[in-house]
Amino acid sequence: MNNKLTKQFSKMLLFAGSSHPELGQAIAKYIGIKLGDIKLSTFSCGETYAKVNESIRGQEVYIIQTAGSNINDDLMELFIMMDGMKRASAAKINVVIPHFGYARQDKKSEPREPISARLIADLLTAVGVDRVITVDLHADQIQGFFNSPVDHLTALPLFADYFKKKKLKDLVVVAPDAGRVRFAKRLASIIGNNTTLAFMHKSRPRHNVAEVVNIVGEVKDKTVLLVDDMVDTAGSITAGLANLKKHGCKDEIYLATTHPVFSGPAIERLAKAGFNEVIVTDTIPIPKESQFKGLKTLSMAPMIAEAIKRDFLNDSISSLW
Repeated sequence: MNNKLTKQFSKMLLFAGSSHPELGQAIAKYIGIKLGDIKLSTFSCGETYAKVNESIRGQEVYIIQTAGSNINDDLMELFIMMDGMKRASAAKINVVIPHFGYARQDKKSEPREPISARLIADLLTAVGVDRVITVDLHADQIQGFFNSPVDHLTALPLFADYFKKKKLKDLVVVAPDAGRVRFAKRLASIIGNNTTLAFMHKSRPRHNVAEVVNIVGEVKDKTVLLVDDMVDTAGSITAGLANLKKHGCKDEIYLATTHPVFSGPAIERLAKAGFNEVIVTDTIPIPKESQFKGLKTLSMAPMIAEAIKRDFLNDSISSLW
């Protein structure tokens, strides 16, 4: 990094919440700065406390806080950090949320349901967010829930580069539902080598339960790459895997997902499912005890760091992908 850029980034204030400190450190290292000094703690009653230990008056700040395994605590900590920084006279508060919590609740599917993704956007706006940087939203329209700018990054280049290097033969990229078809189509196009596309048509009788009704596209005698924005309990993915095998695909099957939520029985299901590899990103930390054979993590830190740098310098971010 040249001296001019070093001087410019020395004015950047980057803070990390407690949800994923490793990602925060990796992003700061890529940019070439140190994380800001902030005290985060929890009272015995469960209340969250946050205090910035340096002056941020008139400064532009970036807060890195993903929605991890304790999503409600992570979001509340983020709101409290933002409120403290606003009251400390920060000029601009930019929030980096690699995994945007409640993203699946982006619309009313039944009467009297909340639209919780909009609620989270409203809460961020009320606290004083100026910009949001996030990765692979469950639904693109969530960007419209904000009146402030949203930089929507994607793990597509990471997955494309990884699988291009593998040079898999007779590959078909499979979307687990219609909502992920566009991502799967772009991925198949970038991988090339005659990679084709298929997708599953499924229904959800209740939360965390999916039934595959049909598969659109040819998977017989194909190497399969399943792609999704997130895997929660892994019920949908493993059910889809069983259905693909019934349709005659090869035993060589890969799974790529941006957000490894991995709740409940997910780890056990994925470990026993028979995937050659499960490729994820580090938008959510995976404890060592939850890792299994065939799991590979690709880091989003360089892309997120580059997006922060370009935003700070008012450069184009879309060219990243």
